[in-house]
Amino acid sequence: MSIYKEYCEEIFDESGKLKDLRVKYDPDFNFGYDVVDRYGKEEPYKTALVWCCPDGEERIFTFKEIMELSNKALNVFKSYGIKKGDKVMTVLKRRYEYWYVSVALHKLGALIVPVTHMLTEEDLAYRIKSANIKAAISVTDKEVCDKLKTVKNMCSELEVMFSVKKTDDCFVDFEKEVDNASPVCDREEVYAADAMAIYFTSGTTGQPKGVIHDNTYPLAHIVTAKYWQGAEENGLHFTVAETGWAKTSWGKIYGQWLVGSAVMVFDFDNFDPRQIETIINRYNVTTFCAPPTIYRYMVMKNITDLKCLKKAVTAGEALGKDVFDKFRKLTGMDLIEGYGQTETTLLLANFDDRIDKTGSMGKPSPMYDVKAVKEDGSFAGAGEVGEIVVIPKEGKKQTGVFCAYHENPQMYEHVWRNGIYHTGDSARIDEDGYFWFEGRIDDVIKTGGYRVGPFEIESVLSLHPAVVECSVVGVPDPSRGQAIKAVAVLDPAYEASKELQKEIKEFCNTRLAEYKWVRIVEFVKELPKTISGKTIKSKIRHE
Repeated sequence: MSIYKEYCEEIFDESGKLKDLRVKYDPDFNFGYDVVDRYGKEEPYKTALVWCCPDGEERIFTFKEIMELSNKALNVFKSYGIKKGDKVMTVLKRRYEYWYVSVALHKLGALIVPVTHMLTEEDLAYRIKSANIKAAISVTDKEVCDKLKTVKNMCSELEVMFSVKKTDDCFVDFEKEVDNASPVCDREEVYAADAMAIYFTSGTTGQPKGVIHDNTYPLAHIVTAKYWQGAEENGLHFTVAETGWAKTSWGKIYGQWLVGSAVMVFDFDNFDPRQIETIINRYNVTTFCAPPTIYRYMVMKNITDLKCLKKAVTAGEALGKDVFDKFRKLTGMDLIEGYGQTETTLLLANFDDRIDKTGSMGKPSPMYDVKAVKEDGSFAGAGEVGEIVVIPKEGKKQTGVFCAYHENPQMYEHVWRNGIYHTGDSARIDEDGYFWFEGRIDDVIKTGGYRVGPFEIESVLSLHPAVVECSVVGVPDPSRGQAIKAVAVLDPAYEASKELQKEIKEFCNTRLAEYKWVRIVEFVKELPKTISGKTIKSKIRHE
């Protein structure tokens, strides 16, 4: 049963390649009622979720079970005064409760606000206060619960806290409440245009922004799942992501269930590439998505036994050619790259696997008109660099592109200036129309009259055997405007020295055009990062 076909019109060219996908839905479309419950009633024993953890515990959920558990959770939330429009924070890591809790909140019309357990008390308080969060549901980890108890005393907005199992009197025992709740409920009056979720960005600069998506957002992930990840009817898709990030929405629920694929969840705390290999093979995972860091570790450990996989994709940050090449050599598969943001769904991807564009973000999704705009406002042509922008088709709202920044209309107006959405990321377009990541607009280095994106230099720098991690920034220079500075974390087998600095500089500069030459090399024990793992280049610039 391909439910997704009822919510879109796929238009193909003469060769059978998708050239457009137009989403369609009723005014009251709701992912919980119209997708999950539809499966639950018409294909009740179809697998929705396969969950396991390193301790050996395993749970496999059918759509009927997710339907009934989400109804129970909805009834629990209502009994505690949570209603349409209220915001509920989830701090559920990779616990299976997330899947029926999120569906319950969608059905209720309450906004889900997923956050990572790694947040500090101050981070949690900021989100609760800025989004006026009424309730929170958490894992039972003592550290997380202790933080939430402290935060509740700081935030009068937070009225009720649930934990998945009984902890202490500060938390409602969610599991017990769900066990005792009714598995049936009436359909709530919730509409497609109503807000569904708030995702907080990682906050590389300034305070994190609350990104609001409406109930049509899941439908835009049809392209994400089917045409990029390769998720298929009765397949099993595995995206490595914690539920506190929008990446979960990309790869662990919406698009996958719409196209009829089950989702795989491995509830781990400490990443081990060998465990990932084991899970893929034990459960016959058919499609896989992970951030570049995961693939780096996998190739370092020479992971080769992934014979059940049909497709592997990556997104989230730029990935050097060396990892692509080694993954292909080890597994026989190409890594397929894509690009999007918390504010969007998939904007760019390598949809044609037969064309080797290793390292490219790909071409625009058939759903969107994506261009690159130069500083003078004109569109970038072949070989030129510009900011990635989304131009609304026929001037209409774009499904999958966010509705607002929570209580920040000025920022929303800024990114939508001149009627187009500005991503803040820059890319070069090649002669075939493929986009190649250059960096954030504010990360572009202006040196000697040239504009240099840090990624190309970082890719070369990472090839040196002494370099484990690196970042490249521009720093003030009286003669060039900015000089290119490389900051590197060394492999333990190497010792920092002036000789090594010179060696690395020469290693890079013999592989780069002169205007891209590295002028300064600095060694650090670790790079400053956001909690989502992105390097904070602003700190490197000012240190």
